[in-house]
Amino acid sequence: MTLQINSEAPNFTAATTKGTINFHEWIGNGWAILFSHPKDFTPVCTTELGTMAKLEPEFAKRNCKVIGLSVDPVEKHGEWAKDIEETQGATVRFPMIGDRDLTVAKLYNMLPASETGVADDRTAAMNGTVRSVFIIGPDKKIKLMLTYPMTTGRNFHEILRVVDSMQLTAKHKVATPANWNNGEDVIIVAAVSDAEAKEKYPEGWKTLKPYLRIVKQPT
Repeated sequence: MTLQINSEAPNFTAATTKGTINFHEWIGNGWAILFSHPKDFTPVCTTELGTMAKLEPEFAKRNCKVIGLSVDPVEKHGEWAKDIEETQGATVRFPMIGDRDLTVAKLYNMLPASETGVADDRTAAMNGTVRSVFIIGPDKKIKLMLTYPMTTGRNFHEILRVVDSMQLTAKHKVATPANWNNGEDVIIVAAVSDAEAKEKYPEGWKTLKPYLRIVKQPT
């Protein structure tokens, strides 16, 4: 199955560093971020896990859980976590999925379904496409997909920004412009008429074009 925005996030049961989980049950009624790694003890991913460990409280404030995945057994994740704490100054408290048999990687189209073998037989380069981020909404639908090359560390502040945008736009009939940050002006979506906008935004808005109406971020 090909995944795209608004596809249902495939459910699975897997071993993690926090015990066995059913993914949809683990998500519950909130938001979730699943981010994956091609192998334990890889340099860029070590910095990424440390960064996410530091930012996890910010995601928690937004009712957004974090879960990692790496194509290695759970036992190796525990050893890797020690290196992350030592080198990045952060403790990984969120669960890490062990995907030794590539099940989740295939389920999320990060590796071909026909791929064979297990983690023990594979290098990080062979798993190079297992470097994706999925943001999943309370409806268990995929809201965002990003895949990064192995040599480029992910920007988790950008992912936090996207969560802010998605949560805002899910609640209000607005969109966020390029480079938007929480608290800045937003765009009234085209589906909202001027008459409806007057009710929603009695203080008014700035019309740059009939299709481009700028308004203060609603609270």
